[in-house]
Amino acid sequence: MIAELLRSSRPLSWINTAYPFAAAWLLAGGDVGAELIVGSLFFLIPYNLAMYGINDVFDYASDLANPRKGGAEGALLDTSLHRPTLIASGVFAAPFVIVLVALGNPASWAVLAVSLLAVVAYSAPPLRTKEIPVLDSVTSSLHFVTPAAYAVALAGGEVSVAVACALGAFFLWGMASHAFGAVQDIGPDRAAGISSIATALGARLTVRISLALWAAAGVLMLGAGWPWALAGLLALPYLLAAAPHARLTDETAARAHSGWRHFLWINYVAGAALTLLLLEHRTIAPSAV
Repeated sequence: MIAELLRSSRPLSWINTAYPFAAAWLLAGGDVGAELIVGSLFFLIPYNLAMYGINDVFDYASDLANPRKGGAEGALLDTSLHRPTLIASGVFAAPFVIVLVALGNPASWAVLAVSLLAVVAYSAPPLRTKEIPVLDSVTSSLHFVTPAAYAVALAGGEVSVAVACALGAFFLWGMASHAFGAVQDIGPDRAAGISSIATALGARLTVRISLALWAAAGVLMLGAGWPWALAGLLALPYLLAAAPHARLTDETAARAHSGWRHFLWINYVAGAALTLLLLEHRTIAPSAV
């Protein structure tokens, strides 16, 4: 059971939520204290177990027909593990949430509430936004941008133009990534009667919307000023990985998986490049916020 819960939490993707929190906390002027440690641990494991575990439970029908499931891209949970997974998701997250609320302020409470609501609402009924085209990409993006926004609120940071541009670019990146990822699942989703931005708009248009969103994210980073505008260049590898799929049809949508697989290492490379930028200019970050 522990092994299945671990698989369900997508270990390769843990960094995608913990890193935004930790980086935003430090940039907002936060120190290395309880908030950073508890927040980073929460967004590293319990948050991902809840987000992906709930998804694996309520997506079981479509996952059965999806050849991607059963590995690094998602567990195929046996029905006997559905209830334990939901219980574990809540039990593991609760202590961290209690501590973070105690350490926080009204603004951080509000952002954390939105983040947790998005985690549950994406997969679980009655909202189940993953079956509402476009809103599915919006909700999915909130999963990744809210940890960063929460860190800024928790640190009491000012929402300057630079911060707004950075969070906005990250939000567009998240929408693009979700939309492109949905293309490869058009076949299994339609077979299971599940709607998504890709099943509604079709493969070709969805890929092109993803490309436009990544490009917009890169351009929006220009508003963050120097040197943070350099982060806009990180949109390029995503554009290069997805561009060859701009002519896909619904019948050939599964081919988008080859581009999607590149995202696992692109995320790590982009994160490393962003880390170098943060380390180089950490000293000016608090004033920028």
